[in-house]
Amino acid sequence: MPKLKKILILLIALQGALMAALVKEIDIKDSRVPVVFEEEKYLPIVSIQLVFKNAGHLSNTKDGLADMSARLLNEGTAKEGSVGFATKLDAHAVDIGAHTGRETFMIEVSSLKSEFPYAVERLEELLKDPNYTQVALDQVKYQKIGWLTQKKSDFDYIAATSLRATLFKGSALARPYDGTVESIESMTLGDIQTFITTHLGYNNVIGVVGGDITFDEAQVYLTKLLSLFPKVEKREVKSIKASDKKEVVLTNEDTQQAYIYFGAPFNYSYSDKDQHKAKIAEYLLGGAGFGSRLMEEIRVKRGLTYGVYSSLLRTKSVSYLSGYMQTKLSTQDEAKSLIQEVVDTFIKEGITQEELDDTKKFLLGSEPLHTETLSQRLHRAYNDYYLDRPLGFAKEELKKIESVTLDEVNTFIKAHTELSDITFSIVTKKEDNTTK
Repeated sequence: MPKLKKILILLIALQGALMAALVKEIDIKDSRVPVVFEEEKYLPIVSIQLVFKNAGHLSNTKDGLADMSARLLNEGTAKEGSVGFATKLDAHAVDIGAHTGRETFMIEVSSLKSEFPYAVERLEELLKDPNYTQVALDQVKYQKIGWLTQKKSDFDYIAATSLRATLFKGSALARPYDGTVESIESMTLGDIQTFITTHLGYNNVIGVVGGDITFDEAQVYLTKLLSLFPKVEKREVKSIKASDKKEVVLTNEDTQQAYIYFGAPFNYSYSDKDQHKAKIAEYLLGGAGFGSRLMEEIRVKRGLTYGVYSSLLRTKSVSYLSGYMQTKLSTQDEAKSLIQEVVDTFIKEGITQEELDDTKKFLLGSEPLHTETLSQRLHRAYNDYYLDRPLGFAKEELKKIESVTLDEVNTFIKAHTELSDITFSIVTKKEDNTTK
């Protein structure tokens, strides 16, 4: 066996030995709460994340509501205000923050181990007395409206938002989940309080705990924190389908570049068993940088862009092809046509044995880089649990990647002809616009 391969196998085995993440359950009132946990004593740091399912952007009852709810929770307590509360945290090097994603809402607390009891006390304080004041809300509104105003000249943001609105028309994903100036201005404290009390519950949460802490210690902290939350109605993730209408949406702006965002349906589920084939296809089409088809044809051979990228996104709510690039205004039509041509050829002809061999080498060789840190391992374990996969799914996937044949990958690629049903969103300049 070549020396390099022996080293790679040793590194993967070592990382597997270090990765001791597991999933346990604890009792909170009438619910069993799953906890993704890994103890690591290399650094005296502890982190607890409370991840609330079906409470992210897609749960908005008003555009921007989930994000605004997180922002208001980051404004400290009503008693001490944002500055007073932040000063207390800074004095002990404690981080407390709330964040939103498309499907989830997360509250996190982290600190040195010696300060963690204090950190949890401060999070308890925040949850008992959030800064539900008009002054705090006005400040958050001011910041968010300023951000949205800046985005009016962010052409990447405009193109991406327009693509979502077209590709997922009629669904929650099509709406401006960051909000609009109008929706933010009209938001009330009641809107935010209602969202938090109806979406963040002890019965729809996943705990993610890691660092220099035992599970018994983690259970005590989680019980304290989660007992402060109400029971909420459990919501199922609604499946969203991408459009296959192959539309082209042009947005005219005073720009010196064309911003091309594109997407297509990918009829594939996050829970399908042959994820390794999708991973290979994703890498070779547009995820490999200079090793991808899109980059090779559009940048290397024709020099139309500094970079072009795509991915095959697979979540509980949606599965689709997503990509983007920039080019000169004078070459936007050529670039758009090339994107379509590259995808069509990829689906029709599949990949070569050399491409497959190179992809295997990269994916197998880079694996240790994905499990170097505790946060990486916890994130991977959380994703496995959230996506209904067994822990250690990635290691099994690597075995499948190593053994998959060219025929198997090409059969998979050629079966997904829907990837050619591409919708384009292009921010361009009107007088230079010739795209039909």
